[in-house]
Amino acid sequence: QVQVVESGGGLVQAGGSLRLSCAASGRVVSIGAMGWYRQAPGKQRELVALITRPGITDYADAVEGRFTISRDNAKNTVYLQMNSLKPEDTAVYYCNVRHITVFGTQEVWGQGTLVTVSS
Repeated sequence: QVQVVESGGGLVQAGGSLRLSCAASGRVVSIGAMGWYRQAPGKQRELVALITRPGITDYADAVEGRFTISRDNAKNTVYLQMNSLKPEDTAVYYCNVRHITVFGTQEVWGQGTLVTVSS
């Protein structure tokens, strides 16, 4: 069983920064792509940023140029550096990890961490 735990959320003023972390632990065989998603109240969960194991990244248009995703493969950890935060970035942020085994790929979700940006 693989678990994913996020940390780093909180309350910040508009224009500020936060850094989220997400670590996979347990019976880890191999981690493929890792990503951050978010869900604002009354809205669907949406992709924020994705990073492949070799380090190729993809961002939602709304965060391009403000957020940076990175990973440490040795630690099975993914980070999301969020700068120039806006009130519309307020959401619960979820980490998603693709765990690869001989039986296939399993998507593992974290419990979410709340980010609140005040105006």
